[in-house]
Amino acid sequence: MRVAALRAFGAEIGPGITFRPRTRVCLPWKLHIGSGCWIGEGVWFHNQDDVFIGSNVVVSQECFITTGSHRARTDMGLITKPVRIDDGAWVTSRCMVLGGAHIGRSAVVEPLTVVRGAVPANAVYGRPAGPAVIRERFREDDAR
Repeated sequence: MRVAALRAFGAEIGPGITFRPRTRVCLPWKLHIGSGCWIGEGVWFHNQDDVFIGSNVVVSQECFITTGSHRARTDMGLITKPVRIDDGAWVTSRCMVLGGAHIGRSAVVEPLTVVRGAVPANAVYGRPAGPAVIRERFREDDAR
């Protein structure tokens, strides 16, 4: 029933898809999913840009896939970039996949990982060292 409703609103969804309960999709017409995929309970597609998911992909429970962000240093204007998850990849539970991310074929993303940029094919990707400060939000010279 859920797949039929998404298709009616423009989503491209292949055969043999399982959508578990509480899945949310922001803009169905920007969702593209191949065949044989498993979308876990509570997955949220906050897809203000296109999300391309290959075939035989698993997106486990409580994952958040977002294509949007904001220009935090200037006017907070919306920025969107597509997300691509290639065939056979597994995004494990409670991951966050950010706009512009590309998860390669048969890659595994470990639980609670934030994905930005590229994950190579066949890689196991995660952050075992834990969270760290990446950069300052505002630089001192930005205040002028």
